[in-house]
Amino acid sequence: MISNLLSLFDAHFHIIERGFPLVPNQGYLPEYFTIDDYKQQLAPLNIIGGAVVSGSFQAYDHAYLTQALKTLGPNYVGVMQLHPATDDEQLKQLNQLGVRAIRFNLKRLSDTPIDQLCHLANRVYELLGWHTELYVDSSQLNTLLPQIAHLPKVCIDHLGLSKSGFKTTLKMAESGAYLKASGFSRVDFSVPAALKDLYQANPEGLIFGTDLPGTRAPRGFDLRDYHLIVDGFDQAAAEKILFKNALTLYQPIAYPVITTEL
Repeated sequence: MISNLLSLFDAHFHIIERGFPLVPNQGYLPEYFTIDDYKQQLAPLNIIGGAVVSGSFQAYDHAYLTQALKTLGPNYVGVMQLHPATDDEQLKQLNQLGVRAIRFNLKRLSDTPIDQLCHLANRVYELLGWHTELYVDSSQLNTLLPQIAHLPKVCIDHLGLSKSGFKTTLKMAESGAYLKASGFSRVDFSVPAALKDLYQANPEGLIFGTDLPGTRAPRGFDLRDYHLIVDGFDQAAAEKILFKNALTLYQPIAYPVITTEL
């Protein structure tokens, strides 16, 4: 058990600022959640960077994300939903601003066929080294595996969400997929047990995110979520989950100075 504060690279959170377009998804629109809100809520933690993730309600808007990355600074990266018609020059510009991955929402809604999504995922990986993040219920994974198993680098949100597909999630972790330890109130299984199983399957692939502000989740982030990692793993493992694995995956423009308070 580690009693002291460890650094955190927050691998999954949303920024929802006024003045940028929002698109209802199945009738849902979130409350605003600004950078100031984010910083205030995580003030007790030693945040060294993070990944701003585009939600379904932000569609293909780049403006909010580029503004957020400019404000947050070079220790932060972006994960965006990408229109298939985006050209290579636009992608290169987004990469310079700190975008490092694309995200597909397969759980709630995707208007693009899976084969086109895979083509786009391979394209951005070959051009820029971006990985693909999937918001997907693990119960869907067996059906999707013939396509997504061939993607060069994949990260699955919120531990895969569902107990019914957890064995498939575990197999993907064993094969090198990244899993986000985030959104703990969204899942229907024991989080501590799942974290242990996934870390054993792939110690380099488990990464922690706060999921703030927790849009549509039964509850938002709680410091107890962070302490599931800090108190549930030895220090070497906790450091991998809280920041080292994410730094390897996201490659921020400026690596944070990694400090651990002991």
